[in-house]
Amino acid sequence: MRPAATPTTGTYRKPVPLAPPARNHAWLIAGVALVLVALLPLTDHVLSPRMSFAAQMPQIFVYALLSLGLTVITGFTGLLHLGVIAFMAIGVYIYAIATCAVYPFQIGFWPGVVLATVGGAGAGVVLGLPTMRLRGDYLAIVTLGFGEIVQDCLKNLEVVTKGTTGINPLPPPYLPGIGDLVGSGHGYRPTYYLYLALLVLAVALVRNLKRSRTGRAWLAIREDELAARAMGIGVAKQKLAAFACAAALCAFAGALFAALRGTSIEPGYYNFQSSVMVVASVIIGGLGSLSGALLGALLIFGFNLIVLGKVAEALGHHAGANVMADPKNWKCLIFGLVLVLMIRFRPQGLLPAREAR
Repeated sequence: MRPAATPTTGTYRKPVPLAPPARNHAWLIAGVALVLVALLPLTDHVLSPRMSFAAQMPQIFVYALLSLGLTVITGFTGLLHLGVIAFMAIGVYIYAIATCAVYPFQIGFWPGVVLATVGGAGAGVVLGLPTMRLRGDYLAIVTLGFGEIVQDCLKNLEVVTKGTTGINPLPPPYLPGIGDLVGSGHGYRPTYYLYLALLVLAVALVRNLKRSRTGRAWLAIREDELAARAMGIGVAKQKLAAFACAAALCAFAGALFAALRGTSIEPGYYNFQSSVMVVASVIIGGLGSLSGALLGALLIFGFNLIVLGKVAEALGHHAGANVMADPKNWKCLIFGLVLVLMIRFRPQGLLPAREAR
């Protein structure tokens, strides 16, 4: 078939051959990263106890789940949410009330995790229904207020939540054939691989959800809500689904966190500062990017739990003697500086989503 003539000269032009599509190495990189993370506990035999940090990784996996939940609501749908830690607290306390020996339920680890996830999704629907028409700063203020309300309710409902003392002891993670994975002589490795497997499943679920019809509707709402509505997308329904999915992931993370720590901790732990750290992890990694959310959680919470923890351990009693010597007082300054630099020099994040690239 002869090439078409150009409209200006009428002469035939030889068609330019298309460049071969670039190879996608995402699966290879993800596989290598997963293998490295899976082999991390084996480094305990090589590193000294002071240098080993694999025992802290299950908690970082929990915060990675929080980053995934915020990625769904903010990265995919474009709704700025500043109260994800409140959904984590809801998951923590649902799990604690359903499994602790001081309550009559005592349903066990796996039913408690499922109940917390469903309860978190219900809380997301409750928050999403009255905020359907809110966007931008207004939605951020509402979600911020929701986080403070949840925290105050957990403090004041002492009959149910035990107030500032928290609920404990809570049943640890459990696997059939192995039993309790914490404090049973197995070490941290069974818990490590269980939480890693749950994180991988959550990533696969969110990835498939993004590529589904619902995920494409979320992306359309993020780019232009008015155009999405004109194309026949049920904006209110899709926003509600995003709220429910994000809240379920955060509550799921909360249940795993409570089982890992063996206590609900006091409600003041789930404050606005924790929500800001989750937001920072998503922004640093890249909004709408699953790999970016994981990398951001590793950097932010790994620095907070491992690096600052090792520094505090090295300083010993001097950390509490001086305000400036306490590494916990540095993190807000460091995270704020990192956010300013990221927004100034790389606003799309370290691992931006494909559409951003």
